[in-house]
Amino acid sequence: MTDPIADMLTRIRNASLVKKKQVYIPFSKIKLEILRLLKAEGFIKGFEEIKPGSTGQKFGGLEVELKYNGANSAITSLKKISKPGRRIYAASDELPRVLNDLGIAIISTSSGVMTNKKARKMGLGGEIICEVY
Repeated sequence: MTDPIADMLTRIRNASLVKKKQVYIPFSKIKLEILRLLKAEGFIKGFEEIKPGSTGQKFGGLEVELKYNGANSAITSLKKISKPGRRIYAASDELPRVLNDLGIAIISTSSGVMTNKKARKMGLGGEIICEVY
């Protein structure tokens, strides 16, 4: 797999389009941090880390519980910005405002993965991973 984060975003996007309650994602630390941000911002209900061998899984993973507002998904759009062939970086004063700050951009900074709002407050720039609204 070339881009595991894009794979995670696509799995979440596809599952929400067909109104699934949960979706399985292979484990990685950065995916775990992205899911923590999505939960804190209210885009997903929650997630559970699945240890290898616990439920017949050969490898560890993450079980994500999707959130819906009535019949509509809480996630309207999930877009990967920085890609393996073209990395996108921004300074703290150039960080994007997603839907006039109604959505979030997830930024990988030197102090960890955080939202564009928190990175702007801390004066940090970094790689723009994705935008969610």
